[in-house]
Amino acid sequence: MASGEAIIEVKGLTTRFGDNVVHENLNLEVRRGEIIGIVGGSGTGKSVLLHTILGLKKPDAGNISVFGLDLTTMPDDERRLQERRWGVLFQDGALFSGLTVAQNIQVPFREHLNMNPVLMDELAAVKIEMVGLRGSAAVLYPSELSGGMTKRAGLARALALDPEILFLDEPTAGLDPIGATAFDELITDLKKTLGLTVFMVTHDLDTLRATCDRIAVLAERRVILVGTIDDMLRSSYPWIREYFHGPRARAAFAAR
Repeated sequence: MASGEAIIEVKGLTTRFGDNVVHENLNLEVRRGEIIGIVGGSGTGKSVLLHTILGLKKPDAGNISVFGLDLTTMPDDERRLQERRWGVLFQDGALFSGLTVAQNIQVPFREHLNMNPVLMDELAAVKIEMVGLRGSAAVLYPSELSGGMTKRAGLARALALDPEILFLDEPTAGLDPIGATAFDELITDLKKTLGLTVFMVTHDLDTLRATCDRIAVLAERRVILVGTIDDMLRSSYPWIREYFHGPRARAAFAAR
């Protein structure tokens, strides 16, 4: 269960691309130890919010604090140290095509640590096993992986530095229902065993039901509601009602 301590705080965030304002005075808190799902209609800036927290997009206004430290004013060298405390899995895995699975996992070791090559090989093998891949996957290239294996290899790299926060961008996109369910179970198990806080952008209703402690809904350039699945089902906001009470939602929540 989440402790209640805010590990990520977004206050008064405004982001824009030219004249297009994506977020305006957006506020959000992510609690330590929770899995929070970020949902919203097309164009509401779910991935933009993730990228802004990560520093891939500079905010036009507002503040973002992680671990109690303001990332928007932090010097680059200090921010680099903080970035070792989180891992990221992008939607397509974002693996380097010219590197094997093991070599991809070792990228954070090479970037942030001065580590013996033998130790890097050993740690890569541990991460491969941790995400449910066979050891033989270490020597495979991304082109030789299935969609599910690619997701797990990307997850292994995200976990390379034993992060406290895991950022996931549409982690089950492109997976068949069986693969998506297995990935949901993996994330839930890793959260429990490693004590992770998980920030997850997703549109997958099954994933929301199976994994998330809370859900944050983006609309009208801000977060309009944060709560549990039950809070979503009780909401009268039109998009939330359509999303959580539509035909696909009824199928996803049939087992409730």
